[in-house]
Amino acid sequence: MDTHVYIDGFNLYYGLLRSSPFKWLNLEAFCDQLLPKNDIKKISYFTARVTARPHDPGQPLRQQMYLRALATLPRVEVHFGTFLSSVIRQPLVAPHPTDPRKYSKANGKPVLKTNATGATMTDWVLKTEEKGSDVNLAAHLLRDAYRQNCKCAVIVSNDSDLLTPIRMAKSDCGLKVGLILPRPKGSIELKSVADFTINPRQHHLGTSQFPQTLMDSTGTITRPAAW
Repeated sequence: MDTHVYIDGFNLYYGLLRSSPFKWLNLEAFCDQLLPKNDIKKISYFTARVTARPHDPGQPLRQQMYLRALATLPRVEVHFGTFLSSVIRQPLVAPHPTDPRKYSKANGKPVLKTNATGATMTDWVLKTEEKGSDVNLAAHLLRDAYRQNCKCAVIVSNDSDLLTPIRMAKSDCGLKVGLILPRPKGSIELKSVADFTINPRQHHLGTSQFPQTLMDSTGTITRPAAW
């Protein structure tokens, strides 16, 4: 079955890759391994260019290395959204009483930090949001569905905002839609409309890595040391 795969890059990273040693992920090998019975014609990867931060100045260089590696894969297309930053006032969360790396919870919800009078404490924070990936993914999915460019679409995301475009692609075009879940439990709403779901395992990541070095038209691409 002719198949297109649509990957929300940040959803994949924060749901599956961030805490793993497998960030140097070859998307073609990964998708082929998870969908061995599908004829994958195209893999669309949606992301945004990151900027350097004081605590992580090397982040843009690592991303650039990875984007260059992806560009060597003939079936992968990269589509860019944007990052928007704003300063807003937000309530503070109470720290964990014994572990400074965590915050306090009660009944599964964060405990807000209060002052001596019991009022919730707030402070100014820099909020950075990635914009465009979910909309771009939905737009490409629907265009391919209405043009009948594929018979099966597989989405790598936990974003329930994709519910409506998935329903439209299925009901209007008869498209078969599957999910590859970046988080173990995944979105209940997305799973309810999918024709099938796949939960990637660590061994799928480990056996789908780029080599330590590879070449493109501008020279050598090297896996970032931190990865």
